[in-house]
Amino acid sequence: MTEPSMASTPEAELLVVQEAAKQIARSADPKPAIQGILRILSQLLGLNRGRVLLPKPETGALAICYSYGLTEEEKTRGRYMIGEGITGKVFQSGQLALIQDIDEEPMYLARAVDRSTLPNEAVSFIAVPIIIEENPIGVLAVHRLRQRARPFQRDLALLQVLSTLIGQALRVNELVAEHTANLMSENQLLKNKLESKGSRYGIMGQSPALQQAIQQALQVADTGTTVLLLGESGTGKERFARMQHLASDRSEGPFVSINCAAIPSTLIESELFGHEKGAFTGASSMKRGKVEIASNGTLFLDEIGDLDLELQAKLLKVLEQKRIQRVGGSKEIAVDVRIVAATHKNLQEAVNNNRFRLDLFYRLNIFPIRLPPLRARQGDVNILSQYFLHIANQEYEREVRFGAGVVEILDGYPWPGNIRQLENLVKRSVLMCTEKTISQDLIKQILVEEEGINSPENVSASISMLSSPQPVSGTSAENDFNSVDNIRPYSKVTEDETQQIMDAITHHHGNKTRAAMSLNMTPRQLRYRIKKLNLDV
Repeated sequence: MTEPSMASTPEAELLVVQEAAKQIARSADPKPAIQGILRILSQLLGLNRGRVLLPKPETGALAICYSYGLTEEEKTRGRYMIGEGITGKVFQSGQLALIQDIDEEPMYLARAVDRSTLPNEAVSFIAVPIIIEENPIGVLAVHRLRQRARPFQRDLALLQVLSTLIGQALRVNELVAEHTANLMSENQLLKNKLESKGSRYGIMGQSPALQQAIQQALQVADTGTTVLLLGESGTGKERFARMQHLASDRSEGPFVSINCAAIPSTLIESELFGHEKGAFTGASSMKRGKVEIASNGTLFLDEIGDLDLELQAKLLKVLEQKRIQRVGGSKEIAVDVRIVAATHKNLQEAVNNNRFRLDLFYRLNIFPIRLPPLRARQGDVNILSQYFLHIANQEYEREVRFGAGVVEILDGYPWPGNIRQLENLVKRSVLMCTEKTISQDLIKQILVEEEGINSPENVSASISMLSSPQPVSGTSAENDFNSVDNIRPYSKVTEDETQQIMDAITHHHGNKTRAAMSLNMTPRQLRYRIKKLNLDV
């Protein structure tokens, strides 16, 4: 061990720190940076056989991960349990250690470096903890000759600075590894999405409830059978209708969609069946209707429960006779169209209340498919949210990701607006996010605002649920799916229900969704009863 000519000068210390910073800045990989720092310590300051020890995840023991001037055998021998020897004590206590003469210190184990390989004079050993956020994560240790012009205190001060730099390099590497793991997880989710049965048709998710619905839809896709899609708003009924079309032998024909609730009653007949020139004021030319346009393809009638009784009769004729008559026309036109209908309403209840034709109901209800609400699709919220995040990042030219705990919040929320609401929330969060990660606070803020739209009186109760896991497969959420409006028996509202409803709402702190589930009702059924009974809740 020879003493460098600059060893006792402040310029040497500054040069070491500068070179150490350069080493760290050159690469995200900590190995060349840390080994470069240890090399500089040896060459410029005579702090030799430098090593950085880190705990091994599998054993918890400290092992030499980076070094300069040690053989492979020496590095292998340098293992210490927490609290064992000088190195183990430094890690355990978080306090540095200065051994001025290793021959006079019984706790110095001489395990990694055999004493016979060191100079025949007093040799010192310095060990400094590497600390991140007040917690030791490793140990930086070196040898030096005791008899040197350079004071120990200056070595200690410099090693503490360098241990901080090394800690930061390790922390950056850890963060990069975490980010990489998150990206790999997100990519795996997207890969899983692409491998699911419905993915080729734009239907994402792997939950048993969703896969059952997909299997049913594909089962009858090629049969030409009229299909009735049942489920809450936002559950993806139009995507299922398109899947019916694309998976059928009509895929080369047109797919025509019409929302029966979005068109005024005065115009819906013309939209469906077309009109002849002069049929009414403003009919300046002949117009083909949606049914005629969809011939040889598929017609998707969304919210069919909103059709009035007169139009229901005409639609029944299409289903039975495959013929239409334009408004103002006298001749019948043959059509070859496959009908896929959808509704979020309870058609059985509508039949009982004379708002929907029984004969049309039977024609539509040949093969009903119940689409599960998002709260009943265990694990799909994670897949969908990551997918929507990917799409939003591309659309808005952003590069953000979900922060810690966000996915858990999303997974625990009941999603009254289902997939549509989740997509909207993710897009809003990407646009509103000012950092690289979407925080829990931002997600909660958006959910509060949306709760105020969906159900203003339940905002506070819903927020209390944000961090609480919601029921999954085999629980009340699944039971709620299996008992959606369209398959629950209709029952009249009775006054003796008042106290039962009030008790349920009070028990669930004002949350009507959970209150409805406890009463074996859907939220819509509960709201209907609250209105009929004129309850102040």
